Amino acid sequence: MGKEASGVWGQLSDGESEGKLLWEPPKLIFRGAVRGIYQGHALRNLRVEGDDLVLSDGTRFTLEAGQADKWLHAIQNPPSRLDKLGVKPGMTVVVDGVEDEAFIAELETRVELGEAEEGIDLLFLAAEDLADFDRLEDWQGALAPKGAVWIVAQKGKGAPLKDAEILEAVRGLGFVDTKVCAFSSSHTALRFVKRKAPKAVAKPAPETDDAPFDDED
Repeated sequence: MGKEASGVWGQLSDGESEGKLLWEPPKLIFRGAVRGIYQGHALRNLRVEGDDLVLSDGTRFTLEAGQADKWLHAIQNPPSRLDKLGVKPGMTVVVDGVEDEAFIAELETRVELGEAEEGIDLLFLAAEDLADFDRLEDWQGALAPKGAVWIVAQKGKGAPLKDAEILEAVRGLGFVDTKVCAFSSSHTALRFVKRKAPKAVAKPAPETDDAPFDDED
């Protein structure tokens, strides 16, 4: 959902240098001999001048020809929460235990929620203690071959489950973690997919002697 470009000439308040420009919503980051991080108000009046992406304070980044407009569009149209979570129209999506009315309302603008016993593309499962992962074990067989699970859990010092505990529990059920996403101000979401079975190594066929037997005299 972000963007990255190398060989960008940055003209910042602290100086000028070549570096790497990154768009990691909601932050625009420049890493070179001089560095800068911009977000919020700093990006409000972003504009394009030729091949330059220009901020309201005069900071500018010179990109390859034709790229500045694309960067402007990406920054002015940041991905929504559903985009970050990979929710696409037509998917079979199931929510188990996630009691976030705003999230449910968002989902219903893109997919039709309901009950499903197979072919689930995305499962959102709330987890507050280790016993909640027993439900994930029940859902395993209902996931589509490329289906994914988002474990939605409270974040912060007072969280009942630590990330390490979630990772250990879900990996133990045969999943691998692929992504983490900010779900809300109080919760985070960790994405898992089924671990691929190791490919079987074909054993060489036993050698045979196809020559006919000689008749014995």
